[in-house]
Amino acid sequence: MFVVLLNGAPAAASGGGAGSALMEAFKENPWFLLLNLGVSAIVLAFVIERAAFQLSKYRVNSKEFFAQIKKLVTAGNIDRAIKLCDAGDYPTLQLVKAGLTHANKGPDEIDAAMSEKLGELKPAVEKRVGSLWSLANIATLIGLLGTVFGLIHTFGAVAAPGLSAADKQRVLANGIAEAMYNTAFGLGIAVTCMIAHLILHQRAKNILHDLDATMERVFNLLTIQARPGGY
Repeated sequence: MFVVLLNGAPAAASGGGAGSALMEAFKENPWFLLLNLGVSAIVLAFVIERAAFQLSKYRVNSKEFFAQIKKLVTAGNIDRAIKLCDAGDYPTLQLVKAGLTHANKGPDEIDAAMSEKLGELKPAVEKRVGSLWSLANIATLIGLLGTVFGLIHTFGAVAAPGLSAADKQRVLANGIAEAMYNTAFGLGIAVTCMIAHLILHQRAKNILHDLDATMERVFNLLTIQARPGGY
């Protein structure tokens, strides 16, 4: 993200490249750039943590797993089905186990147990994903604040007496470059946040839908199995 901003940012009028212009802007007023670097570090940590959570905890194929559970339940091997759920610390397995451990009880108890477990699992799926949208707004506002303060500082310096026309041109060019870097950094972080939010939020929705579907399958399996003549 920052490489693109660095290559595309305007150079200062003093003849330096984009890298030197960025360093000059950083030396002149680093606070807003540092704030957005801090925001970008938080964003990166959130994205890595959420992606790792989704890819590691929800890598179980729920349909294939349910097919195995169904074979055991229809054969009357509830205990083996429960042991199969203990094969790993995966939320989908925990949800199925919550239903299986209440298989000998009525439909209300099965539904209550699975609904309670589902309520425990949902917050972890959606955790921190919504924060990315807020961080996008924060990064944009920090960039805009850096732009405004940079322009105020620049026009104040240009208006100061005793500067030659060449010095004023140099100060103005450097100040505008500083302001634009703040805007570019803020917008770059915001775009990254929005893309990450779009991907992670959609995956979280798919996970929640899969959990709901798994709960319904297990509930139907256990309640139909309990009926006289079921399966």
